[in-house]
Amino acid sequence: MLGDSLSAGYGLEPGQGWVVLLQQRLEQHGLPHRVVNASISGETTAGGLVRLAALLDQHRPDWLLLQLGANDGLRGLSLAAMRDNLDRIVMRAGQRGIKVVLIGMQIPPNYGRVYTEGFSTVYRDLAAKYRLPFVPFLMARVALDPELIQPDQLHPNAAGQPLLLDTVWPVLEPLLR
Repeated sequence: MLGDSLSAGYGLEPGQGWVVLLQQRLEQHGLPHRVVNASISGETTAGGLVRLAALLDQHRPDWLLLQLGANDGLRGLSLAAMRDNLDRIVMRAGQRGIKVVLIGMQIPPNYGRVYTEGFSTVYRDLAAKYRLPFVPFLMARVALDPELIQPDQLHPNAAGQPLLLDTVWPVLEPLLR
């Protein structure tokens, strides 16, 4: 798992994050996969790209769950750079025979319609280009429910974590059987 605070479990007690819950679900379903969570709060696509080679060398995964870009969007960073960074991550994983699941995000309209729509398009285009298994919006089931969001108005709380997993699971589970 290469992600940002949404996958690192920001603001949660250990064991509450959706990536930990994913490992538990894999075990419950008798699937032998081990999840390594290399997510870091505040991570951007550029940071993920810098860390990628060492992570792949260390862990040698069969699959890479890629959930980056939210911080690029919240900071108003270049969409072209974000697209290039994600593209390079996918390419480098593919060169090592690692399959990628792309987990997308959406951002609030703070930077205007063009940026907001362009942000979402980066994920759709990349998924189409590489024919990646794709989760369009990790926060689809929690984003608009204030009871599932921490006081910072950005991160899902513990009650929202199973819903993040339930958003990813239908795409991921058939790939792991």
